[in-house]
Amino acid sequence: MFRSRSGSWFGGSGSKPKNPHSLEHLKYLYNVMIKNQTVSESNRSLLVESLRSITEILIWGDQNDSSVFDFFLEKNMLSFFLRIMKQKCGSFVCVQLLQTLNILFENIRNETSLYYLLSNNHVNCIIVHKFDFSDEEVMAYYISFLKTLSLKLNVHTIHFFFNENTNDFPLYTEAIKFFNHSESMVRIAVRTLTLNVYKVGDEAMLNFIRDRTAAPYFSNLVWFIGNHIVELDNCVRADADHQSRGRLSDLVAEHLDHIHYVNDILCLSIDNLNEVLVEQLFQRLLLPLYINSLNKGQVQTKSGDRPMVSRVVSLFLLSQIFLIIHHKPLVVTILKLLINFEGNQIMPSGFNHESSVAIEDNITDEEKEQRISSSTAVSSNSTSNLTSHLETILDCLDPAENDYEALFGLSLLYAMGQNRGVNEDQPFWNTTEWKSILIAKLMLLLTSACQMTSKIRPVAVDLAINLLIAVAIPNPPNHHELDDKNLAVLEQAKEESIMVARTFFKSEDMFLELFEAEVNEIIKRPLQVEYLLQDSSILLPPTGTPMTGIEFTKRLPCGEVERARRAIRVFVLMRRLSLAISEEVETQLPLVCVQQCIKISDILDLSEMTLHGLTVLRYPTSGFYLFYLDNSDLIACTVVNREGTRLRRFLVIDPIQLILVEPDSRRLGWGVAKFVGFLQDVEVTGDKDDSRCLHVTVHNSPTSTTFLSDRSPAHRLPQLAARFVFDDHIRCMAAKQRLSKGRIKARQRKMHLIGKILDVNTSTPSSPPPGTLHALRQDSIARNAILGRGVPGNLGLSSAGTAFPSPFGIRPIGFRRAPGLAVTGRSDTPVRPRSSSAHPTVQRENGNKEAIPLTELSTSADHSQNSNQQDSSAGQAANL
Repeated sequence: MFRSRSGSWFGGSGSKPKNPHSLEHLKYLYNVMIKNQTVSESNRSLLVESLRSITEILIWGDQNDSSVFDFFLEKNMLSFFLRIMKQKCGSFVCVQLLQTLNILFENIRNETSLYYLLSNNHVNCIIVHKFDFSDEEVMAYYISFLKTLSLKLNVHTIHFFFNENTNDFPLYTEAIKFFNHSESMVRIAVRTLTLNVYKVGDEAMLNFIRDRTAAPYFSNLVWFIGNHIVELDNCVRADADHQSRGRLSDLVAEHLDHIHYVNDILCLSIDNLNEVLVEQLFQRLLLPLYINSLNKGQVQTKSGDRPMVSRVVSLFLLSQIFLIIHHKPLVVTILKLLINFEGNQIMPSGFNHESSVAIEDNITDEEKEQRISSSTAVSSNSTSNLTSHLETILDCLDPAENDYEALFGLSLLYAMGQNRGVNEDQPFWNTTEWKSILIAKLMLLLTSACQMTSKIRPVAVDLAINLLIAVAIPNPPNHHELDDKNLAVLEQAKEESIMVARTFFKSEDMFLELFEAEVNEIIKRPLQVEYLLQDSSILLPPTGTPMTGIEFTKRLPCGEVERARRAIRVFVLMRRLSLAISEEVETQLPLVCVQQCIKISDILDLSEMTLHGLTVLRYPTSGFYLFYLDNSDLIACTVVNREGTRLRRFLVIDPIQLILVEPDSRRLGWGVAKFVGFLQDVEVTGDKDDSRCLHVTVHNSPTSTTFLSDRSPAHRLPQLAARFVFDDHIRCMAAKQRLSKGRIKARQRKMHLIGKILDVNTSTPSSPPPGTLHALRQDSIARNAILGRGVPGNLGLSSAGTAFPSPFGIRPIGFRRAPGLAVTGRSDTPVRPRSSSAHPTVQRENGNKEAIPLTELSTSADHSQNSNQQDSSAGQAANL
């Protein structure tokens, strides 16, 4: 009953068009806005819905109908937005209005349409409107609207926002008012907006920013960063018990955002802005707070100066500066203040008198007085202060009680050597006069770290080794620069690490798993100093309990297992250093080359026997790899997983691996690996109720990335936990025997290899393996041939000493005969059942080969097809 006869709401003319995306609908909404120019409780919802619909039509018209924007501009509909904002209509309408504008400008693609919207200066009026910023929702949409506008800036659109005649730039000046807002999202949006403004590169606009806003904005920004650092230092001092790590992590992340923001501005290479920013950084932050805090004995010149931060925090902050900022004038000046004994230059290079005078005009008389007194104090004591800075950094490397300060001293020195601005002219370590002092400090630190009772964390050892390699071998192709004395100290430290690792070799039951896991961790996750300094936990004193959640390498060991892990890691790291100094290549670690192992989906030839090693051939059409196994046991079985799914598989027992193979129904004698695990990780138990069943568990391999992810390796989840059902108890007994013996032998081989590396006298196997998977298989084949279990006769070799070629041009492979052995023959080889008569002899072109008794695989296959327990789902087969 509230509708008029014409059918329009609130007296509107005409009925609502059926097509919501059309010019007619926009005209209809225009009439609605005309008749509802005053916001009231009764029409607020209608106006909000109209604003949303207008935005949808404008976005549609931008891509489909230019007449939509013509009508919008002709009727000056953007003025309605501004008129509504000027009314005290509450946050509900303002939020919808800002959201509408944000969506509109974010989705406009046509430049002409964008120019229409920016004309008449309505957007700038909206920017300077006095919104109620106490409302968080209004604040969020307003700053998002400003950031969206900044994304549309270029050399053409900048003139819609910056008025050169009146020196007015509301988009920028209004945004930087919120640079220190309490909400991090607002601060991030302001930093993004300023970077978008600086990137435009308009000379008049940049001059306005430099003359009117650069000094105040950068000065306030640097002061805000300094206050943030003081808060971070207070948090570090008050959190010795690791109870406020969440707050400390937020402070470190915020500080990193500040430094990256400063670096982004410097990387734009805007000389006028960089001069102001570097001067503010140097005078208000780096010199009074970062550098002067290195020396505990330094006092404040006036009561109004910033308080000093702890030495650990100072080293931490300087390390981040050198890792993140590569602006040459800034980093070279800091470097000279830290290590230059003469200290004749305390201002960044590139400063001139005009820029200094221009900056002086933007500071107060009190700040000028403080700056003059600070510069006088630094100049009068330049030699002593600069020398003490370097001595302080080097003294931090002395291993006293722990490596709390040493870790950050190492980080700072490493970051100096890696900084691009420092190394732009020539490598930093090539020009360092105190290199010998640093090398001696590093040698002393590593010697202390190799002791049994050392309190130096593994991450500090890794970082010290990286720094020593960078200092001693500044140019990798060239020889190292260590003298005989340092080499002797290094060799002694390495021997000490070997002796410590030996103590756990026989006493720790899980030494093999721990050793392989630590080696894999070092190889796959090398130390990244950039990521190390993002971890707030290293700012706290070293702890020895895993309950804090701190990564093992960043804390002291707790318990025998972690002490063994630390001893192994230190030994492997010292071994890496020794090999790098001697310019040798690691040939013994890792213990197993994963690339030579069989992987899931590899194609296996299980047809015949050969006495040659593992052969790998890439299948040219499909990209798969063909593997030819030798000296492997092949037993048919049914695998029942935890869900009760029954899958018919062949169990292949390799000298190193356990493999479950799915036979290829199209090619007799071939199969695809569906599951692969290492024998050393296998646990097998019999079933009391069924003599044909085995319960097999394959634990996670030490070479996997998740092995040490839990608190203890004992808590790792298994790769496979299933019940293996064989055709009879003889096959079951044979499989259990070979799995048990295979596990023992695999572990013995690897322990023997570790013993050789650690120079431990272990019982040598009958044929010591050289340490590769290929050699292990060769050794096992040769021993079986001697025992008469291999192929009799000429062993399948031609007169040239090579295996007989297969129809595919590659060598065939085979396996040992054993009770319950299931064997597939080649398609061109007759398969006959066992009998008391002589076995047939297969003729080849290159010679004769003695008979090999084969068990016909088709019988086993037919039996499995008739069984109700066989799985017929291809998706279930993919699980194994």
